[in-house]
Amino acid sequence: MASRRAFLKRAISLGATAGAAASLTSSKLGSQGRGRIAGFDHVAVPMRNTEPMLAFYRALGFAVKEGERICSVHMAHNKIGFHRPSLWQSDEFDLKAPRAEPPCGDFCFVWEGSMSSLQAMLATADAVVIEGPVQRQGGRDGGDAVGTSLYIRDPDQNLLEFIVYSEASLAQAVGR
Repeated sequence: MASRRAFLKRAISLGATAGAAASLTSSKLGSQGRGRIAGFDHVAVPMRNTEPMLAFYRALGFAVKEGERICSVHMAHNKIGFHRPSLWQSDEFDLKAPRAEPPCGDFCFVWEGSMSSLQAMLATADAVVIEGPVQRQGGRDGGDAVGTSLYIRDPDQNLLEFIVYSEASLAQAVGR
């Protein structure tokens, strides 16, 4: 785990350095301009319990879109795509991990509020906190930022982490 974290930290650092050094002179990628990874757009996982899953994510405050084969939940500029069982169980669908089957997701969301407002929202959604509040290193500041996290599971048993980066939540978690 430590070596994986070190690798990711180095990769992010190198990517940020390369991105800062690169000068984009063209809006098109190719021989005239250099590109870089600009951010994270979405992930996709299979889902088993379609209606409970969509109701749960609506209760958490996500915008939900339903499609014939894929449903998605949205926050800011990011989304999670949920493949309906008829899609991920199909032998004709191969744009997935070879052994993708629920539960296989582990997602961390940044909560832009207080720890108490997060706890209230989770209670409204009937989510059971399985761990936390606990201090965790998050993805901000190249993986060096520390926040306070709560962990829950969705109806398909995917792990959801909610991290709060405020000073007050950090003090609350360590008992200051």
